[in-house]
Amino acid sequence: MAAIMIQGCGSDVGKSLLVAGLCRLFANRGLTVRPFKPQNMSNNAAVTPDGGEIGRSTALQALACRTPPTVDMNPVLLKPQSDLGSQLIVRGRRQGVMQASAHGRDKRELLQIAVESFRRLQQESELVIVEGAGSPAETNLRTHDIANMGFAHAADVPVVLVGDIDRGHVIASLVGAHAVLDEADRARIRGFIINKFRGDASLFDDGLRTIESRTGWPRLGVVPWLHQAGALPAEDAMQLDQSGIAPAVAARDRIRIVIPRLPHIANFDDFDPLRAEPQVELLFIHPGQPLPLDATLIVLPGSKATIADLEFVRSQGWDIDLLAHARRGGRVLGICAGYQMLGNVVLDPERIEGPQVSARGLGLLDIATTMTGNKQLRAITGTDLVTGSAVSGYEMHLGLSTGPATAHPFIRFDNGTTDGALSPDTRILGCHLHGLFHSPAFRSAFLARLGAESNEEDYACRVEQSLDAIAAQLEQALDIAKLAGIARLAI
Repeated sequence: MAAIMIQGCGSDVGKSLLVAGLCRLFANRGLTVRPFKPQNMSNNAAVTPDGGEIGRSTALQALACRTPPTVDMNPVLLKPQSDLGSQLIVRGRRQGVMQASAHGRDKRELLQIAVESFRRLQQESELVIVEGAGSPAETNLRTHDIANMGFAHAADVPVVLVGDIDRGHVIASLVGAHAVLDEADRARIRGFIINKFRGDASLFDDGLRTIESRTGWPRLGVVPWLHQAGALPAEDAMQLDQSGIAPAVAARDRIRIVIPRLPHIANFDDFDPLRAEPQVELLFIHPGQPLPLDATLIVLPGSKATIADLEFVRSQGWDIDLLAHARRGGRVLGICAGYQMLGNVVLDPERIEGPQVSARGLGLLDIATTMTGNKQLRAITGTDLVTGSAVSGYEMHLGLSTGPATAHPFIRFDNGTTDGALSPDTRILGCHLHGLFHSPAFRSAFLARLGAESNEEDYACRVEQSLDAIAAQLEQALDIAKLAGIARLAI
């Protein structure tokens, strides 16, 4: 059965995007394609139709395949809660916390689960495109690896290695990987791709020949910088870390929406549709910077460690900035953990998220949140009770929020239940629902309250068009016949 695995010389070399583009490319050729990532580490997650969760990048790849995401596509997901541990998600369900010290432990059981999920995907498709994580050249992690070569050998999947020329030393990265891998791992690699090339690719012909002569691996193509990637959800927060310093003054004729860059920020693709709004200046504020005085709206985003990030907000003085903003009549929105932070207190008596059992909230909404082991995971639709607009999205949270402010909810779901809370003047509001701004009607009505006109773009349509454009560029840049041959696919 046809399968191929895309591994990289490091994190952020573009593996996720290449897999998404190849999924769409082969789907456009009429094949039944499935994405697969045996193990991922990311706080950007998506809810599957059956109520599980997987990495957001894998969900995007499922969209590229034109198929609903399933928990088998990403059977092991690690969601970092601190420097010392991650929430462990197995086939879509929370299984507790994996300490950092345990990452090198024997993972035979998790590897078996990953292979079983992969085999199920093979049974329902003509081609499975697998994405690795990090780099196979991290030989200190090789013994218990299930994300790269450990999985590739267990499932007998051929590998293509990707090098990122934009960050430099791409020849050393590929040749160095060949040097440190053992003979069996080297033999599993059937070719290499150069990614993120800017300019005339023929200028790198000598580099390609050097890599081929040093490694014996054939070239499969040079992929240009894919500008359409900016329209797609990012896999992790590394993209936010590259956004630079906030301008001192808001751009003319644009409202300024400000988001503190929390250490454990999660599901920040909530805000991707706002990036495309011409009258919106969206800023992620990095540690060490104050929240701008001229912000139209401050948004507290989702987080994988609510109490820890609430304490971080205070350590940065952002609580002072935010409360001053509210006193001046500014607007504040909290989503999921951000909503919980706006309350009076966050309690974690079972230490589900970390060692601290409680933290004082920001006191902008009269609610209290208690963390419980029962994680809410569901896709859901409803109505925004402030503007009357239809909304859709998903819930993905552990905490239960109660209190007087919930008598004035933000969202009424179609099943009759409600979520969130509003201040009496509706300037402070929050809810657990992710994906609010992906609904064009809500986004338009919400921005109108802030004094901005929306372009009312259908963000989902924009993502689809970007996937098709990326697939078309890969068709030109890569030797698709060679890739198909490596995957044992007859085309």
